[in-house]
Amino acid sequence: MQERLSFYIHRDSSLHRLNPLTKLTLVLALILVAFLSKWYWAPHLLTLFAVVPLSFVGRVSREFFWTASRLILPTATFLFVMQSLFHPIGEENIFEFYFLSATQESVLYAFRNAVRIIVMVSAFTLFLLTTHPSELMTDLTRRGLPGQFAYVIISTLQILPQMIAKSQTIISAQRSRGLDTESSALKRAGAIVPLVGPLVFGSLVEVEERAIAIEARGFTSKNKKTSLHEIPDTSFDKSLRLGLVFVVILTISLNLWLS
Repeated sequence: MQERLSFYIHRDSSLHRLNPLTKLTLVLALILVAFLSKWYWAPHLLTLFAVVPLSFVGRVSREFFWTASRLILPTATFLFVMQSLFHPIGEENIFEFYFLSATQESVLYAFRNAVRIIVMVSAFTLFLLTTHPSELMTDLTRRGLPGQFAYVIISTLQILPQMIAKSQTIISAQRSRGLDTESSALKRAGAIVPLVGPLVFGSLVEVEERAIAIEARGFTSKNKKTSLHEIPDTSFDKSLRLGLVFVVILTISLNLWLS
C-alpha cells in the first residue's frame, strides 16, 4: 500500500525492519564516503555494490529504477554534460564544437561528480521508499529531538508527494470540466496556468488545517509524550550504526592522511 502523503512503499523486507535512525545513518554514510573518498572509483563501486543491491534487499527495485530513470539519471546526465563542456581543466581536447570543448580531465571530473549525485539522490530515494514518516518522527522525538524540529523534517519529506497528489486531484477536476490536458505540448503548458491558483491556495489551507490538528493533539505540550507504536532498536541496529560511523571516520582519516 502506498501512502498518499509519502513515498513509502509497504513491503516485508529486512531493510524496512531496520530502525529509522539506522537507515538515516546508512544514507549519510553512503553520501559522505562517496564525496570524501580520495579513490576515484569509490562512488561507482558504491552505486553498483551498495545502492542497487539495497533496492533489491528492500524489495523496492521497481519503484527505485522507475525514479532513477525519470529523475536521477536525467539530472546526473545534465550535470555530466555541463561540467564536461564548461569546467576548464586539462589542455588536450577530446571534443570540440564551435565554442564548446571537453578535455579528458573535465570528462573524468564530471563523470565522478555525476555518480556522486546518483549515490546521494539514490540513497535518499531508498530511505524514503522504505521508511514511513511517522516512524521516523516517533523515533527521533523518542531520542530527544524537539518536536518542532521533527515536524519540520517530516513536513519537508511530505511536501513533494503532497503537492503531486493535490495536483493530480486538481487536474482530474479540471479535466472533468472540459480542460484540455492531453493534446499538444503548447496546450498542455497553457493548461498548467489554471492549476497554479488552486494548488497554492489549497496548500496554504492544508498548512492551517495541519497546524490546528497537531495543536489539538498536544504538540506543544511540555509533558512527556508516549506512543502506542514502539519503534524497535535492536542490537543489530546499534552495531550497524557503529560500523557505519567507523567507516566514515576511516574515510575522513584516509582523506586527511593522503592530502
